[in-house]
Amino acid sequence: MSRIQKTFAALAAQNKKGLVPFITAGDPAPALTVDLMHALVAGGANVIELGVPFSDPMADGPVIQRASERALAQGVTLAHVLEWVAEFRKTDGDTPVVLMGYANPVERMGIEAFAAAAKAAGVDGVLIVDYPPEECEAFAALMRANGIDPIFLLAPTSTDARIEAVARVASGYLYYVSLRGVTGSAALDLDSVAQRIPLIKRHANLPVGVGFGIRDAESARAIGEMADAVVIGSRLVQLLEDTPRAQAAEALRAFIADIRVALDR
Repeated sequence: MSRIQKTFAALAAQNKKGLVPFITAGDPAPALTVDLMHALVAGGANVIELGVPFSDPMADGPVIQRASERALAQGVTLAHVLEWVAEFRKTDGDTPVVLMGYANPVERMGIEAFAAAAKAAGVDGVLIVDYPPEECEAFAALMRANGIDPIFLLAPTSTDARIEAVARVASGYLYYVSLRGVTGSAALDLDSVAQRIPLIKRHANLPVGVGFGIRDAESARAIGEMADAVVIGSRLVQLLEDTPRAQAAEALRAFIADIRVALDR
């Protein structure tokens, strides 16, 4: 059983919802990344999604795009991200870390080299936005062979056939995108989410985390009543953009702590 699977099993046993925050590795400064990861855990995060900076994202809104641009301007690469995961692992052997990003950096490193390096660093899951399930069965199998859960996105437009295709190759959890569009939108349609999650569950025996459009404790709690986990990203990245670097870790911890309280209420 993977670290992600153990985490969600423990949450289910406690009748709790998962809290999955996203930050972009290297933003606002490379030296802060590991401290920010620990701050997320201190605030109550169950899984960390760590964004791999990329120059041409297709799913990210302007807030996360700016974060990637800041990180890339400071020379951040996939190799650096793996080094930070390994550093985090020296003092946290329990919290799952998922790398979220795009195919180009992975393929530039080489898929087999990436799998070996991710395993050595202590990565638990990988979500490659532009790897459709129909075209990456070999990639998913390689990840699982290295103890890494391949995680996939589902959308409001995903058909039954698409959900079934994802369920065949995914493990760990599924990431349901709550709206049409990019990250950072405020247009959260709770009725649509409530209708879609049972449909997904009919086809996939995996926890479902919901992201895109979750910006505060109220929206997180509403989603937590329907889903197994709440994913929150753009709001955290915006917080880091607006906060002096010396205060970034504490600001992140405090924000996540408020979300944790709302989910546990």
